[in-house]
Amino acid sequence: MLSRIPKWMGDLFEGLLRPNAKIVQTSCVSPQIKKIRFQGDISKMNFQIGYANVIRVSETEYRNYTVAYHDSEEGIFDIIFHLHGNGVGSRYTDTLEKNDVLYISPPRGKNLYEPDVRQQFIFGDETSLGLACSFLPILKQNQHQFQFYFELDEENQNVPELLGLQNFTVFPKNGSFRNEKWISDLPLFKTPEWKSASFVLIGNVKSVQTFRKVVRSNTSGKITTQGYWLEGKKGL
Repeated sequence: MLSRIPKWMGDLFEGLLRPNAKIVQTSCVSPQIKKIRFQGDISKMNFQIGYANVIRVSETEYRNYTVAYHDSEEGIFDIIFHLHGNGVGSRYTDTLEKNDVLYISPPRGKNLYEPDVRQQFIFGDETSLGLACSFLPILKQNQHQFQFYFELDEENQNVPELLGLQNFTVFPKNGSFRNEKWISDLPLFKTPEWKSASFVLIGNVKSVQTFRKVVRSNTSGKITTQGYWLEGKKGL
């Protein structure tokens, strides 16, 4: 779905579709990370690892958000929002409170899970935390060997632990993941069993692109990438 459409078209869609989700709980995991639980009829929604739901964040703009957890029988789902500066999506989600109602589209996109690969590696930043949370249960259930690498701002360093994630390593967001030599020296690339892993690289476009180059040069694994944001560009 486009990130921006004319107001009249958005009003038309919203008038036809009506709100389908109510906020039942909000919590701030950190000053930048907000977790919201929604309730609604999600029985017909097809949740896959990596799919995203669209939310209207202004009169003309829409943003994609990944569901971190869902229970179709209970009709609940969680989204983890990254509140970063003055972005229109951040401003909107920062205002959301308990009992607010809104329309959230069914999930769609690209399935990022490779069930037949024993080793699973996921890299990202704050925007990837929801995806990581959705990945964790299935990785444990299917007894994968897995690792999460996160590049995070200082105030978010303890967020993965607070969210209950496991097997993660947190790195400061200092530009290291724009340095191919630095990435190639990571322990990940010194272990033979990870040479054929499934690599899921998401988040900041520049970090993802650099990491992908190193993975291609050092492994034979399957690489899946998804850029969630890029400095100076709106609405990825």
